[in-house]
Amino acid sequence: MSRLPRQLSRSEARYGRTRKGSIRMELSNTAKWRMLKYDGSEPWEKDDDIAAEIPLTLKVDGDEFATLVCSPSDLQELVIGFLASEGVIRAAGQVKSFSIHEDTGFAYIELEHKQATNHDQYAKRFIGSCCGKSRQFYFHNDMLTAKTIMTRTKISAEQCIRFMRELQESSSDFRSTGGLHNAAIGTPAELFAIRADIGRHNALDKLFGYCLLHRLRTSDKVIAFSGRLSSEVVLKAAKIGCGILLSKSAPTDLALRLADDLGITCAGFIRGGEMNVYTHYERIDFGN
Repeated sequence: MSRLPRQLSRSEARYGRTRKGSIRMELSNTAKWRMLKYDGSEPWEKDDDIAAEIPLTLKVDGDEFATLVCSPSDLQELVIGFLASEGVIRAAGQVKSFSIHEDTGFAYIELEHKQATNHDQYAKRFIGSCCGKSRQFYFHNDMLTAKTIMTRTKISAEQCIRFMRELQESSSDFRSTGGLHNAAIGTPAELFAIRADIGRHNALDKLFGYCLLHRLRTSDKVIAFSGRLSSEVVLKAAKIGCGILLSKSAPTDLALRLADDLGITCAGFIRGGEMNVYTHYERIDFGN
C-alpha cells in the first residue's frame, strides 16, 4: 500500500530541504532590478520588480530526467505534479524521498519502486518557460496520461466570472512584474489553492502536485487560469482530472478539439461580465 511522503513544514514544502537537512530561506517569485525609466521626459533610475526565474534539474533515482525553467515557489508541488503529468508516478506516496539543493539547482527524487526508463517515452528534454511542444511529444506520453473526463459537476456562469475576478485580484506578483501566469483550483463554490509561475504549464503542475500531496479528488473541481487555452493547457487539465477549465484568454483550435474529445468544458474570454463557452456547454448553468 502506497504512503504519502512526510509532510514538509511550510518553508520546506515551498522550497525543499537540502540533503544535509537544513532548511533554506524562502525564495520569492520576484526580484529587484535597477533600471532606467523613461516616460517622455527626463529618464531616471528606479528599482523595478522582475519575475524571478531559476533552472531546476530533476534527478530521478540518480538519473537526470528533465530541467524545468520555473519560478522558485512551491517547488515540491511543481516536481510532484510534473512527475505525475509525465506518467512517472500516479500518487505522491510513490515518492520515497525528495530534496532540493537551491544553490546548485537540483532536485533529487527517489521512487519507492525504481522504474525501468523507456527512453523513447521519457527522453531527456528541456522544458522551458516558453510554451509549445511538437505533436509527436503530445501523442507520445501526454496522451497516455490524459484522462477522459466524465464528471457531472456544474458551475454557474456568474461563478465563472467571479472566479476569474478573484484570480486576477489575488495576483499581486503579476501586477508588480507582468511576467507570471496564475492558476487556481477549487470547487464550484470556491477557489482554495492559487499558484503562480513564469511557465503556464508549471503553474498547472503546481496545482496537480498540491492535489496529489493532499490526496484530493479532482473530478469535481474547477480550474481557473490566466493564460491562453492551448492544447498543452487542456492536456494538463485532463491529467489533473478536472472537467471545467476557465480562462480570461483565447483558445486555440487544437485545444478545443482535444477538449471536445477529452470531455472538458472550456470557457474563455471571461472578462467584463462576459464569457465564451466552447465545449461541453452542459456544465455551465446560465440560470435560464
